[in-house]
Amino acid sequence: MDSLNSATLDAMQLLVSGDSELWNIIGISFRVSTTALLIAVPPSLLIAFALAYGHFPGRRLLISAFSTLLSVPAVVVGLTLYLVLSRQGPLGDWKLLFTQSAMVMGQIALCVPILVAMGHSALQAADRRAWETARTLGAGLLRSVLTVMHEVRFGLLAALLAAYGRIIAEVGASMMLGGNILHYTRNIPTAIALETSKGEFSQGIALGIVLLLLAFALNGMLHYFQGKGRFAV
Repeated sequence: MDSLNSATLDAMQLLVSGDSELWNIIGISFRVSTTALLIAVPPSLLIAFALAYGHFPGRRLLISAFSTLLSVPAVVVGLTLYLVLSRQGPLGDWKLLFTQSAMVMGQIALCVPILVAMGHSALQAADRRAWETARTLGAGLLRSVLTVMHEVRFGLLAALLAAYGRIIAEVGASMMLGGNILHYTRNIPTAIALETSKGEFSQGIALGIVLLLLAFALNGMLHYFQGKGRFAV
């Protein structure tokens, strides 16, 4: 118990003292995950819209496929991309393995199914009169799509927050694709795994606190915006 208390106090000290190694790890984690989300959002929401409002062969199969991909473990995604990006893989010449770019690719693959599945559910619940009215009034395709998305913006925001929470805390794909290289690809979850395996709990606890604070912040934002949506006139 004393050692745990000591490790917790050391963790708090690391956070408030601005430890350069600790905050470098935090910065890498947020940079990689934010980049992945920003790249994934536009195509994912367009796919979600097409699945909700389009009528084409294979639509139901695609909906089922994205729903199934929600349950694929991160380590399986990491292994698949590892084989693709390895020296013997089809994209081996790109030399992306054990880089932040490879980590971004892995996190995009993890968050796209969440964005598409949750975005599709939100868009299906939208009042279709918004789409019909926009088209009747002569709005272009893109303007009409944005009008519908604005109607369900709180549901789409929930999808974004869920996807971000998923990718910033995953360890399997990041470990396999990034290699956990200090000052380059070591992010929060891979650093926690490494430090706890070495029996060094202070940094792991400090990084765990960061993830907990992030979870509270994301949930707080979600409840705040959902509340605004409920009481909006």
